[in-house]
Amino acid sequence: MKLSDQLRRHLDSSGLTMYAIAKETGIDQASLGKFRHGERGLSWDAVDKLGDLLGLKIVTTKKPKASPQSKGKK
Repeated sequence: MKLSDQLRRHLDSSGLTMYAIAKETGIDQASLGKFRHGERGLSWDAVDKLGDLLGLKIVTTKKPKASPQSKGKK
């Protein structure tokens, strides 16, 4: 499940209104609404603020990119 889907699920189950979330996080209410409906994404700063408000630990991992030297080698 994508991070954005997980955040939407937690937003929906939080019992908080978009107004309350916007007030607590400083994220524009219109931006939250668009995110909630899948019309836009959020900045990492906004994701962090939502995580703090909802009591979530946001952890991301990136797969390392193959270096140009290692391409084609086995």
